[in-house]
Amino acid sequence: MKLVDQKNTMAVKPHTGQDSDLGYQPLAELMRPQTIDEFVGQAHLIGPGKPLRDAIIGGHLHSMVLWGPPGSGKTTLARLMAQYCEAHFLTFSAVMAGVKDIREVVAQSRNQRGDTILFVDEVHRFNKAQQDAFLPHVEDGTIILIGATTENPSFELNNALLSRLRVYVLRPLDDEDLRLVFDRALDDSKLVVGNGTICIEKQVRDHFVVAADGDARRILNFLEVAVQLATDRGQKKVVDEEIAANAIGTPVRRFDKGGDYFYDQISALHKSVRGTDPDAALYWLARMLDGGCDPRYVARRLIRMASEDIGNADPRALALALDAAEAYERLGSPEGELALAQATVFLACAAKSNATYRAFGAATRDAAESGTREVPLHLRNAPTALAKEMGHSKGYRYAHDEEGAYAAGENYFPKGLEHRRYYHPVDRGLEARIAEKLARLRARAGKD
Repeated sequence: MKLVDQKNTMAVKPHTGQDSDLGYQPLAELMRPQTIDEFVGQAHLIGPGKPLRDAIIGGHLHSMVLWGPPGSGKTTLARLMAQYCEAHFLTFSAVMAGVKDIREVVAQSRNQRGDTILFVDEVHRFNKAQQDAFLPHVEDGTIILIGATTENPSFELNNALLSRLRVYVLRPLDDEDLRLVFDRALDDSKLVVGNGTICIEKQVRDHFVVAADGDARRILNFLEVAVQLATDRGQKKVVDEEIAANAIGTPVRRFDKGGDYFYDQISALHKSVRGTDPDAALYWLARMLDGGCDPRYVARRLIRMASEDIGNADPRALALALDAAEAYERLGSPEGELALAQATVFLACAAKSNATYRAFGAATRDAAESGTREVPLHLRNAPTALAKEMGHSKGYRYAHDEEGAYAAGENYFPKGLEHRRYYHPVDRGLEARIAEKLARLRARAGKD
């Protein structure tokens, strides 16, 4: 069928039947690419001259992990590998199957002629026993393991198995890729809609592209529903913006609580605040809230940022972050989210200092590595006569009785750690004044 472009409108007359004996199949399944050239996206992996493409076409199989977001083509790529290499293609459930099932799969592979590809979707759900059971059979080539995952395999697979697998990272499809997937489906006889020409304005198509959010399967599902809802206008079936909105429903963003997208986005928010970019910080805040992140989690992270990256350069930051968290508790969503946005902007614009963060880290290391050193006698508590007889508090200089409330030259460290320096104030915000004061006092004590 031919795609017609007239007055910025895409129109096609689809086939009236479905060439399948399997009954209903989703459009996304019917449109699954059958050749490597039909595959859309992932040019960095299977584009012309890329090693993985050459390996597939040449029939050179190896065990691997395909790591990428939903709808990026992991399952399709695995099937294409089996097809090009004329290998047996078996699927395995990482959730439902146990070690006994693994033994059966291995036995089946040994009894078959040719290579066997074992495809494991959501391979990150493998437990340790399953991974250990697969290990020797992957190592000796009995099975070629292709795992698909949306999670970082470095966190989910043990090192022994991971070392025998090559990891390929798949990316979300970009807008041009999604438009190509959409147009191909619209121009394909597998799109069953009955009699009539389907008309979709290009701007409406772009609504589907945005809502699909890099997911090829999602845009095909949107199209299938939209065509079913299309309005009859004579010999035409029209998908307008209203129908598109009904087909899309409430868009769901890529945001996997506790997964890579979750931590990547909070990392981007934190680094935007640290980098004094309030606009980027607001964007990532909005992304996280739009994706369904609990605003309370964001509030906790803002409090952390206030201490870690601003500290005493502007002590108001911590108070404002705490106030924002409290405001959200009182108001809830969406009203309370504005308080989080206010705090985010303030933290991003505030003077920055990680001096306290670094100082505390250094002190923590000394405390852990220096052993249980005795508290100096002059610093010990002396609540009883016996304690006083033992010398507790003897020689202690009460700072308030000295000039400027500062006991110049006094040592407050245990033996062996005298006069350690952890805190180095920066020359920004309030800490610049703190640095001046400390320098002045230390000069009096003769420490500098």
